[in-house]
Amino acid sequence: MTQIHTSAIIDPNARLDSTVTVGPCTAIGPQARIGAHTTIGAHSVIEGHTTIGMYNRIGHFVALGGAPQDMKYQGEETRLEIGDRNMIREFTSIHTGTAQDAGITRVGDDNWIMSYVHIAHDCMVGSHTIFANNAQIAGHVQVHDGAILGGMTGVHQRVRIGMYAMLGGASSLAQDVPPFVIASGNRAAPYGINIEGLRRRGFSTEVIGALRTAYRILYKSDLPLDQAKQRLAEFADQAGNAGVWVRILLDFVQSAQRGIIR
Repeated sequence: MTQIHTSAIIDPNARLDSTVTVGPCTAIGPQARIGAHTTIGAHSVIEGHTTIGMYNRIGHFVALGGAPQDMKYQGEETRLEIGDRNMIREFTSIHTGTAQDAGITRVGDDNWIMSYVHIAHDCMVGSHTIFANNAQIAGHVQVHDGAILGGMTGVHQRVRIGMYAMLGGASSLAQDVPPFVIASGNRAAPYGINIEGLRRRGFSTEVIGALRTAYRILYKSDLPLDQAKQRLAEFADQAGNAGVWVRILLDFVQSAQRGIIR
């Protein structure tokens, strides 16, 4: 049976799987949907149109599904969706989307979200990411699969952080970080390829070498950005099996709306 502490307040219209555990003094609203084997700590609040998948671990004093902190918000029915096997630690807040975007904030699977993290309205977080303590991302931010945000980082609205990129602690980010790149500082600047992170993810020596070459073309060749992108396209065609990863880097750079860190 569902393990709900006697002091928890669960709206009768909320839908909780029979294996969900809810701690003391937690409040769950009528539009919440919570999947199997998810655990919710004490003094947390889950409100709004919030759907949470299976095997999540939600800590104490977590706030999920609250209204977006956007002055244009007029009470529209927007949503928050959280996938499976996420760790969401104490005092984290994740808000629903806005009508000015797709109306949804989404967090994927297998993410490690530490204490005091804020994920704002309309953000899209992939899977296997890490948010260290006090990482804060503004509205409409995209964090792609495998990215890492260091503690005390701040990310400007509508910025994208590419797959397997790493943002160092206490960084301030106002432009996109391309995939596989390490960035740090205020304002964040590029510092190379996330070699150790890629090794841990099983990337081959060939692929890592190709990405290091791609980084040198983009950041160390002194080429204007348009010429660097052209050179990257040529290199992607020459890089054999590793070319697909170079192409991912190039496609990200070409699609940047706020520009990339340089």
